[in-house]
Amino acid sequence: MPCDRMLIAYDGSEHAKRAVQYAGRFLAAERAILLTAWEPMVRQAARISGLAGVMQPEWVPDEEIEDIAYTDARKINAEGVQLAKQAGIDAEARTVECTTTIWNAIVDCADELDVDIIVAGTRGNTGLRALLHSSVAEAVLKHGHRPVFLVPPEH
Repeated sequence: MPCDRMLIAYDGSEHAKRAVQYAGRFLAAERAILLTAWEPMVRQAARISGLAGVMQPEWVPDEEIEDIAYTDARKINAEGVQLAKQAGIDAEARTVECTTTIWNAIVDCADELDVDIIVAGTRGNTGLRALLHSSVAEAVLKHGHRPVFLVPPEH
């Protein structure tokens, strides 16, 4: 029995590609949304320079030039929609600007669309790697308050 709405988190990684394939194999939905979250380059640069302890320059984005991060997100999203179609999912494209964290953007979009299930791939890190690299999928599972279909990496 298909659900009404399914949200597939897609970032172009091998883990996300695998999640799309498994969603096509095991899930069905009346409406599928393939989501790619993106962060503007100005915020990425400020975050990275802040982590490095470098003085952050006063950057003013040029409103007439499209943000390269947004351009990349749309390209990645289009690739994901094509993969979804190959997996038997008629997914619609959606990109969302990340204002805090990637997991928060996914959870907020899922709430806005009132989806029945969120699909995501995981890196499957354990031990020290898991401590050093926060898991978007784990945060979505903890904070999403709706069913999550997590697809582990291939081993």
